[in-house]
Amino acid sequence: MTDKISISQRKNHRVGVFVDVSNMYHSARNLYNSRVNFGELLKVAATGRELVRAVAYVIKSDTPEEKSFFEALGKAGFELKMKDLQIFPGGMKKGDWDVGISIDAISLSKQLDVVVIVSGDGDFVPLVDYLQHSGLIVEVVGFERSTSAKVIEAANNFIDLDQQRKVLMRAPRRKPKTS
Repeated sequence: MTDKISISQRKNHRVGVFVDVSNMYHSARNLYNSRVNFGELLKVAATGRELVRAVAYVIKSDTPEEKSFFEALGKAGFELKMKDLQIFPGGMKKGDWDVGISIDAISLSKQLDVVVIVSGDGDFVPLVDYLQHSGLIVEVVGFERSTSAKVIEAANNFIDLDQQRKVLMRAPRRKPKTS
């Protein structure tokens, strides 16, 4: 699929970008064995328009590389919102930001013309519908192969990261274990 642009992007549009970091991280890793270049991702999402806010939603899991990753997101232009990874009895883990992203997008909507949701999660369809009925343009940015067809259909515009190879970086090679 190529990008679906139903409503033209104008330079005077005020844009808010809301990134589901975990969704993007896992999609890039599973589809391409790569990492996301979030600086390039922000350029793709904003496309030269007036960027009002860019928020990256992350899950803290206390891994060694986490601190430098979070710093890199900040340097790329994102405000970070963090939440601890929940670990339940029995070992099940959960960490998602769907409700937080939705509340922030709605709260900031009066300051925006365009809401950009960077996630492939179909749970955002009700948010897309609500924001559109409030008069906003809603764009979804994601890897088409791992993005819900329903959220692509609901969005005014869809940017397929499968077509934007600049947003991918090679994952670092793991050093082989030596005995």
